[in-house]
This record gives sequence, structure tokens and C-alpha cells, in this order.
Amino acid sequence: MENYTYNSFTLQLQGLNISKESIYPVYLFFFFSYLFIMVTNVGITALIFIDKNLYHPMYLLFCNLLINNILGNSIKLPRLLLDMLRPPSERLISYYECVVQAFTTHMYATASHTVLMIMAFDRYVAICNPLRYSTIMNDKMVMKLTVSAWGVAFVLVGILLGLTIRLNRCRTMIMNSHCDNPGLFKLSCENVFINNVYGLTFTVVLLTSSIGSMVLTYTKIIVLTYTKITVICLTSKNKSLNSKALKTCSTHLVVYLIMLLSGFIVIILHRFPQYSDYRKLSAILFHIVPGSLNPIIYGVQSAEICKSMSKLFRLKPVMPSF
Repeated sequence: MENYTYNSFTLQLQGLNISKESIYPVYLFFFFSYLFIMVTNVGITALIFIDKNLYHPMYLLFCNLLINNILGNSIKLPRLLLDMLRPPSERLISYYECVVQAFTTHMYATASHTVLMIMAFDRYVAICNPLRYSTIMNDKMVMKLTVSAWGVAFVLVGILLGLTIRLNRCRTMIMNSHCDNPGLFKLSCENVFINNVYGLTFTVVLLTSSIGSMVLTYTKIIVLTYTKITVICLTSKNKSLNSKALKTCSTHLVVYLIMLLSGFIVIILHRFPQYSDYRKLSAILFHIVPGSLNPIIYGVQSAEICKSMSKLFRLKPVMPSF
């Protein structure tokens, strides 16, 4: 018979199942990935705030994506790196810390999608209504879009975790490398039917555009936006506009498809316990891959950001000494 411990405030993380021969290469991969994410995302964010020439709606909205990458990876990867060097029995975490980590993990995933949606709206206005762009995308609109992106994510994730923390706990083992909502409600011996229904509905609405949600509206914006942009590009005779618009479409869609694919892999593997190791790795890569690619795809390919970086790091001419 299983030995139950009710409402323990000390939980244990299962962690990654890595062989002794592979632990240090994997550790170094995660460490340098985190270092790269922090340097690129923090660097470009600081550059945008330093250079007044980059005070444009596109870059200010892009900062939301960079900040989300910084927060999401900072909550998850340092703890993971520490646990990789600990024996399984010492991978302990308090219940409150676990809830915070689960909240930030789901906030990262949800905000990644909502921020991409408001960035898609910005590109839609810039390409389809260029003469009205400065009027529509004023400071007030940028603020509204930013608040809506984070606000929608906060409310949806708050309800998701609120339904979980109301449950009594009879287990202490989190069957994952980090804390998330499924790991938390699986600690309970109560009926989690409501949690499963809301969790699945939340996932379907966010990732597959189901009917009846604000997130559905934002997701449709992405589909309709890029459909209309593509039509305009094909019918317009302006080759410069076509090239710029198609480049914008391709970069935004690449990032969005990466987010969708990564999310679906994690969700699907949750339904197959025998593939738990692959699920854990996929959940980690869900943070690492977009966090690493976003600064490259959005930042480095931007002529304005590259120009600002070259000006910032340009060496001052050395005066000849006599």
C-alpha cells in the first residue's frame, strides 16, 4: 500500500535521467545555452533602451519577448543546473517555491504566444496601413498591447494554478525536472477532473485557436494578418515592399511555428508516461531554443539594431602622440 504524506511543504524533484558519462556534456550545453540567452537578450534589451533611435513600436514590443526570455529561463535553468549536480535524494524544493516556478513556467509559455501576437499586429499595421502607422501605433497603443499581452497571460495562468493549489496533496514527488501545473496537481489524490478540463481547454484555446476565448481572437490575428500581408505582397508592384514584408512574415512565422511545435511535443508526451525522459528534455528545449533564436531572428536580422550595435562597439580613433 502506498505511504501517503498529506500536504507536505517539502517536495522532491525527479530530475533528469542522465548517465554519468553524459552528465557533464549535457551540463555544459545547458550552462552555455543559458549564458548565451542572457547575454543576447539582456544585451539587445539594453541596446534598445539606450539608443533613442530604436524607440519605435516594433522594438518596444520586441522588448517584451526578450524580457520574457530572460525571466522564463532565469527561473528554470539555474535551478536545473544545480539539481544536475545533486544526488536524487537532495533535489528538494519547498511547495511555495514550486508553485512560483510553475507559475513562471506557464507565464513564459503563454506570454511567448501573446507577445508574438501583438508583434504580428504591429507588422500588420506597418505593412498594410503604412500611412496610418504612426497614428495607430502611438505610445498609448503600444502600452495597451503590452498590458493586454501580459494581462491575458497572467489571468489564464492564474486560474490554471489557482485550481491546482486548492487541492490537498498526498504525494511529494514531482515527476519532472522542474515544477509545472501537471506535476503539481498529480500530487493530489483528489478528483482533478476540473483541472484536466481547464488545462486542456486552456491549451487548445492557446495553441489551436478554439472558439470562445480572447486568446482565440489574438491567434486569429496572426493567421489573418499574414494571409493579408502575403496577398498584398503578391499583388503589389513595389519590390522593396515585397521583400521587406516577406522577410518580416518569414521571421515571425518561423518563431511562431517553433513555439507551436515545441508546445505540442511537450503536451503530447505528457500523455505517454513511458516517454517521460523525452518530455523533460522537450520542456527544457522549449525554453532554450526560442530564447536563443529570438534575439538572432528578430535582432540580428534588423538593420537598425545592427547599425546601433556597430555604433556602440565602434572604437574611437586614436589620436597620434607626439
